[in-house]
Amino acid sequence: MKLFLLTCLTMCAFASNSILNRLAIDSGASDPAAFAVVRVLAGAVVLAGLVLLRAGHLPLFDRRRVAGAGSLSLYMIGFSVAYLTLDAGLGALILFGVVQVTMFTVTSVKGTLPTGRQIAGAAIALLGLGYVLWPSGSLQVNPVGSALMIAAGIGWAIYSLVGKSEPDALSGTAANFVVALPVTTLALLATGGAWHMTANGYLLAALAGAVTSGMGYALWYQVLRELTPTTAAVVQLSVPIIAIIGGVLLLGEAASLRLILGAGLVLGGIALAVLLRTPR
Repeated sequence: MKLFLLTCLTMCAFASNSILNRLAIDSGASDPAAFAVVRVLAGAVVLAGLVLLRAGHLPLFDRRRVAGAGSLSLYMIGFSVAYLTLDAGLGALILFGVVQVTMFTVTSVKGTLPTGRQIAGAAIALLGLGYVLWPSGSLQVNPVGSALMIAAGIGWAIYSLVGKSEPDALSGTAANFVVALPVTTLALLATGGAWHMTANGYLLAALAGAVTSGMGYALWYQVLRELTPTTAAVVQLSVPIIAIIGGVLLLGEAASLRLILGAGLVLGGIALAVLLRTPR
């Protein structure tokens, strides 16, 4: 039950991060690149401060930083730039679809084949997610945006997979943010465009970086120790649904029958994939 609650809390943190991002960018308080830079900066400052306050140290030169900080940078850069040309719903579908495929493939190569129930559950959940997020009207897929989102999905999958080997979740996450900060900043600023961010944008980005990203990612590394990679992949399909429901409750967005049916498919698929059957 403790693991279940911590996993739910982590998924809610990820969904809250999405809501904060939408609040800042949709309102014009920030552009995507500036939001991402401030988000990583806030996460790095707060997490590093917490580690140093508890008399810990930042493992900046640990070999885990190559995979951890590198994959985090890939995710942040790809995610931020891709949404300049992709529909939000389609972008989320590409991202989470790639995360599923990457994590399932890597675990299979390592010798841990997913069961039929896990594959079926992931497929049902992804189908439900597609039903909710599929863009209405004519579909226009930008190849560059799609490629960037695929890269972001691969980055997040690697970030999740390497989390199981991190001995200290807080220190490891803090070090990943610190190392990823200059890489992410230079890459996003190189994409061009004027820096645009209001006071409200800075506040939302700092909150997303310090709390829903920084602390959320540290908690994710904590629970990853007790989750199988397949389970970790499937449960993340709940994040867009939680974010949409959060938008209904917090932002006054309309709830539709499509959302209810799609959410049922997603949750049912996750349950099929991760819950153990009780022997008769």
